[in-house]
Amino acid sequence: MDYRITQQPGYTPKIGELVSMLGYTRAVTLEDLEGLSVEDLDFLADEKSNSIGALLMHMAAIEFVHQVIAFENRDLTEQELAKWIVPLELGDKARSVIRNQPLDYYLDELKKVRDRTLSLLESVDDSWLYEERQYDNGVTYNKYYLWFHVVEDETSHRGQIRLLKRMLQK
Repeated sequence: MDYRITQQPGYTPKIGELVSMLGYTRAVTLEDLEGLSVEDLDFLADEKSNSIGALLMHMAAIEFVHQVIAFENRDLTEQELAKWIVPLELGDKARSVIRNQPLDYYLDELKKVRDRTLSLLESVDDSWLYEERQYDNGVTYNKYYLWFHVVEDETSHRGQIRLLKRMLQK
């Protein structure tokens, strides 16, 4: 694993650094998932917790939503929302629906979304990161923030995954 944030071939300098951060974050997440069984992925610490599988689908959903917002400047369509609403919201529905899948299922979902992110990032330059928009509530954000949030969200949920894994070991 590379412990440096560096520019990446095929991307402008700042976009490449973002790609480097996304890559490192994902590499650490993948290391933490090695060897997990379906039972491990479905484990619930209590009646209000999320499973590791649900957290992984949430990571994919957050990244997909940020692709749509950042690159298409729109909200999800009804069809997209139908696919992603459960992992986005987590909670009771996710506890009952996101289950009984092997690790490869979740890894494939994460990879599909990430591959699209990397392809889309090849088409923009550093100035794109600083383009500003507003949420419906009037709060201003830039596209750099959106991608920082993708990294932040994955890192946060990886912490939850580590706690769940510790509980599994007891």
